This record gives sequence, structure tokens and C-alpha cells, in this order.
Amino acid sequence: MPETQLEQIAVDLVKRAMQAGASAADASVNEADEFSTTLRLGQIEKLKEAGSKSLGLRMYLGVRSASSYSSDFSPAALERLVERTLAMARVTSEDPASGLADADLLGRYEGDLGLYYDDVAAQTAEERIDYARRAERAALDADPRIKNSEGAWFETSLGRRAYANSLGFAGSYRSSYCAGSVAPVAEQGGMQRDYWYSVARRRSALASPEAVGRKAAERTLRKLGGRKVATCQVPIIFDSETAPTLLGHIFDAVRGDSIYRSASFLCGKLGQQVASRNVTVLDDGLRAGGFGSRPFDGEGVPASVTPVIEQGVLSNYLLNCYTARKLRMRTTGNAARGVAGPPSISPKNFYLAPGPHTTEEIRRSVKRGFYVTDLIGFGVNVVNGDYSRGAAGMWIENGELAYPVEEVTIAGNLAEMLNHIDMIGSDLEFHSALAAPTLLISGMTVAGT
Repeated sequence: MPETQLEQIAVDLVKRAMQAGASAADASVNEADEFSTTLRLGQIEKLKEAGSKSLGLRMYLGVRSASSYSSDFSPAALERLVERTLAMARVTSEDPASGLADADLLGRYEGDLGLYYDDVAAQTAEERIDYARRAERAALDADPRIKNSEGAWFETSLGRRAYANSLGFAGSYRSSYCAGSVAPVAEQGGMQRDYWYSVARRRSALASPEAVGRKAAERTLRKLGGRKVATCQVPIIFDSETAPTLLGHIFDAVRGDSIYRSASFLCGKLGQQVASRNVTVLDDGLRAGGFGSRPFDGEGVPASVTPVIEQGVLSNYLLNCYTARKLRMRTTGNAARGVAGPPSISPKNFYLAPGPHTTEEIRRSVKRGFYVTDLIGFGVNVVNGDYSRGAAGMWIENGELAYPVEEVTIAGNLAEMLNHIDMIGSDLEFHSALAAPTLLISGMTVAGT
């Protein structure tokens, strides 16, 4: 249904809640049409086309609140939803930090953020399947050592979202997304696999399936003959696929809920130097076509750009209204409102600003080091910054990629790693709401044989 119709459903649901006795209320309504297919060796293994809809209601009785959700939009079901939510609110604990956004904070960005494109919806199922099939064929044809495939996939999503609250705010928007990927398998004295993908808001912005297949084959072939290295301390290059994982850890460290719980190594660091002076991290909700862009957040606060680290200095935490009240600060518009539970905190487009260096310049600057292309495991402690993850990639000798490396662990501390970012690449690309270019970090430990 049109997003304006979803908006009216949200408005009407809030009205029902207020008539039932709530002191305040808000509602979120979502609808999506999704397609996905998986092929292996040219044969379809999975094909799914589905529509979904859901809504969530949050009701307040003073500083008590409760939330419920439903996929049934019938009047009788919504009446039961209101009654059930109100009953739960009566027995919950008081929480003075809870509540809607202040009225003067509400609004929406009125410009075009490039979130929706008709060409995604216009694709036929056959065209979507053909993208995956061509990507896999290109990978298999790239080299005789590519002998198998773990599959290729293609997916699309067309979403509509509406939000309304009892302070008079109501808004809605729609979004589109499409992506394709392939994971070939190479054999030569052992087996290796890797993958590549393309993702975009519009179909016309996707890379060709042949380009995706060839890149996947290239990444897989370079892993053949992988070996361990002796334990050492060397410079480490995170490529543009692994560097965003570091941004994910930084995001976890600047989330308001991590800060008010004192569960972050960046607690109490506002205004202090926490990274090298060449490091600037922004959270940009206004980036055209960004995967985290939106005209308003999950509490009706308009999109904005929040500087998080400026030339190495920590300038802001990322907050929703609840964590802002806990910390006696102002929300940064990072509320993510699903249909179940209270708003969480999510990134807008959280990224490390690109630097002046090409990836070749960064690599040639390293006499002996490790170029990381894969990370494994979750050995990161955001409370104290300890970092330890399994890794694979390429060994660097005299500025050149010498041989593949596997089954090693890289270790350090996030606070020290941020302060030892020596070079930043110019190859920033947005494949999700987290993005970073190639990074060179000095003095990390590679644990091998």
C-alpha cells in the first residue's frame, strides 16, 4: 500500500491509544516486498518472493511504558493491541528517562535523499535470476582453477515506513535496495573460496554481473597456497572490505547506551584526542543514496550530520532520546525504531573520511607487513578496547604482495590502533551504513607459528 496510507494507519493507531487513556504514544508501521534467489552451478536452489507488513505501538502512562506489535491490521486486532499494551504499561517499572522526543526536536528532511528507484521494482524475476547466473558463469570461466561454486545470489527489497506520535508528528518514506554476489571455489594443492558482490539503491548502479564474477574469481585465486607466518609485530593494512569492521567497533564504543553504562573505552573522552590527527569520522544521515540515510529517525527527529571524531578529537557520542536524557545531552537523531521494543541506536552513514593516498602508495610504504583481506571471529572487547581476531590476506615484502597468509591472529587495542593510523586511503566506498577506506595501522601483533 502507498506510504501515505501507512502513515494514516500509524496516526489512527496513536489516536486509539490516546483515547484508551495513554498519556503519550507512538506507532511505527512497516511494509516490504522482497525477492531473493540462490543458484549453484547454474541451477536454482532457492527462490523466494514475499510481502510483509507489521506495526508497533508504544504507550505511556507517565513514566511507565510498554510496547507491542502485530502483523494484523484489522480493527479488532488493533483494538486488542491497544488494550494489551495499556495493561502492560500499568505494571512496568517507572523510568524517568523514557518518553517521546521533545516537540521542538521533531521534523523531517524535505529534500530528495535518493532512497527509492523504480528500476528495482521494474525488474522481472527472470532478469534477477539471470544476474546471479551470469555472475557465477563469469567466475567459473575466469580461470581453470575455479572448479566449483558455493553459489550466487541476487536479492531486492522495496520498503515503506511510517511513524507517528501523539505530539502531532507523522511522516513516511519508501526505499529500494538490490544486490548480487557470487562465491567461487578454486583448487590447486588445496581448496579456497572467496566472494564478491555489488549493492545499490537502484538497479542501474549495480556493477555488471560479469565484473562481479571476475572480481570474485580474482579474490579466490589469490588465496591459493596460503601459509602461516611466524609471530611478529608489523604494520597492518586493512583493505576497504575489512576496515569498516573497525568502524563498527568504534560505533559500538560511541553509542549512548555503551556510554551511560560505562561499557566503552571512550567513556569520559569527549573533547580529548583519541585518534591520529588524520582521522575524521562522521555520521551522515543526509548522504544521497546512503544505506543509512533517512528523512527522520525512529523518533521523528530529522536527519543530520554528526561529527564524531574531528582530526583525532572525540566530539560527539551517538544518541537517541533515551540515552540523551540519561547523559543529559541532546539526541543526535540515531534512534532506530523497529516494531518490537523501544528505539535502539543505529548508525546513519557512519564513515571514516578518505585520505590522500592510493592503495598502491600505502602498500609500497610497507617494507614488511600484513595486508588483511578477511577477518574471522568476534574477539573484540569494547569496554577495554582489547582486539584479537583471526585473519587472512597477503604478506608484504618490500612494498609488494608476496604470498597469501592464512590461519593467523592479529591483536592490539582499539585505543592504540586509533592512535597509530598512519595512512588513510582514497578508496572510500559505501556498501552499507558503515564505510572506511584502506587503512595502515602500525605496530600490531600477528600471531602465527
